[in-house]
Amino acid sequence: MIESKVLPTTYVTQPGAITTSSGKTLRTDEMIINMGPQHPSTHGVLRLEIVVDGEIIVDVIPHIGYLHRCFEKHAEHMTNYQQVIPYCDRMDYVAAMNNEHGYAIAVERLLKIQVPERVEYIRIIMAELQRIASHLIAIGTYGIDAGAFTPFLYCFTDREKILDLFEMTCGARLLYNYIWVGGLSHDIPPKFVDQAKEFCKYFRPRIKQFNDLLTYNEIFVKRTANVGVLPKDVAINYSSSGPMLRGSGVNWDLRRDDAYSIYDRFEWEPQVGKGEVGTVGDCWDRHIVRMREMEQSVSIVEQALAKIPEGNVQAAIPKRIRPDAGEVYLRTETPRGELGYYIISDGTASPYRVKVRAPAFVNLSVLPEISRGAMIADLVLIAGSVDIVLGEVDR
Repeated sequence: MIESKVLPTTYVTQPGAITTSSGKTLRTDEMIINMGPQHPSTHGVLRLEIVVDGEIIVDVIPHIGYLHRCFEKHAEHMTNYQQVIPYCDRMDYVAAMNNEHGYAIAVERLLKIQVPERVEYIRIIMAELQRIASHLIAIGTYGIDAGAFTPFLYCFTDREKILDLFEMTCGARLLYNYIWVGGLSHDIPPKFVDQAKEFCKYFRPRIKQFNDLLTYNEIFVKRTANVGVLPKDVAINYSSSGPMLRGSGVNWDLRRDDAYSIYDRFEWEPQVGKGEVGTVGDCWDRHIVRMREMEQSVSIVEQALAKIPEGNVQAAIPKRIRPDAGEVYLRTETPRGELGYYIISDGTASPYRVKVRAPAFVNLSVLPEISRGAMIADLVLIAGSVDIVLGEVDR
């Protein structure tokens, strides 16, 4: 819950003067309150130190690190490259397939190998199904942020259908260890294609139901339109990516603009915010971008299912992977934006250095910029529109 903060004496710089943790001196009418790290609407263990003047937000200082899992050092101390993949799952744990996909491609570029065609198609199918599942969490929980409980139940009901597909493929529903360097852990089961097609046929009209229920609901529009506006130039300067960037009207998607895998074989369009009910770059625009991205993902999955070839799901690579000494940076478009892996090989069986560019971490940095001048009640919706996952922010 939001509660008053008891300030330690170290904050007192002179009689009557109080400073925030970032060094800002408070004016007479200002005070500091905390949101988190247990607040139910901060989407994880995030603490927001808020400077307020009455009900108006003067500044927001995010405090992170409560969920630090030491991903990069873990990766560097594994005995081989394949062992890193389960740790990739645990960064953005609601988009684990996308995390694995980027890491696998990065190591394959270090090895200079090409995976079989069937692998490429299955990876795209899994990545786009995972994008839908991730956006369903974002949309459902965002409805709760705005006071709407029913959309949350609808979203999680449909997400379960995707998790059923993942479970029948690899036995897991959250952390998969499925996309391996050189291919996949194993092939999709015989009934997977038919059930995935059935899901796409079922889910497409459901998107309209979500829009009718939540997106164009008068109360939801009033709570999100013209709130948390992120102008295009600010989004670019803060290196925002994913729906956070496209919601501000920037037509940029790595699947098209820095194509990887076989995305260039499918017909689809990146979705951008247009200010239809408010200002370009507001909370509603970020929400509608995710809604429309799910439609595009359904289209990509349908195209991939129709063209999936026969073949092996493992490239001919040695069990003990030893890339030549060198380095690679590979970025992919995850549900939250640009996920980048920078890997240095020293010629041994384990990576010398692994550095991750996490989109949720970068997107969170713009929160103070888009929160100043808003009401305290609006901060929950502004933070929710960023769609952070603290496992990735802290990693």
